[in-house]
Amino acid sequence: MNAWEILDAVSERKRRGKSYYEFFRDSSLSLGIYGLSAGEGDPQQPHTEDEVYYIVRGSGRMRIGDQDRAVTPGSVVFVGAGAEHRFHSIEEDLEVLVVFAPSEGSRA
Repeated sequence: MNAWEILDAVSERKRRGKSYYEFFRDSSLSLGIYGLSAGEGDPQQPHTEDEVYYIVRGSGRMRIGDQDRAVTPGSVVFVGAGAEHRFHSIEEDLEVLVVFAPSEGSRA
């Protein structure tokens, strides 16, 4: 069985000192934790795979193309492959569960 505790993945991301930590990969999808500090810019570029973001903790805003919305714990956002997107106006440190389908980089 593949099962995880999100807070364990958050801790491992921080321990590694990385903004993104992938903790599961299969051909059909990959899972990771993405963290951004309050006030930090989001350097993301469009991805070649679809993505789902689930906000675990923190708050800010997300822009996808010309659409913009607030995100808080419990928010779920879908981003289609190739779409320009980024988090911004981060008020509280963000921890985000990221689901790529298929797995990140598999269509690159």
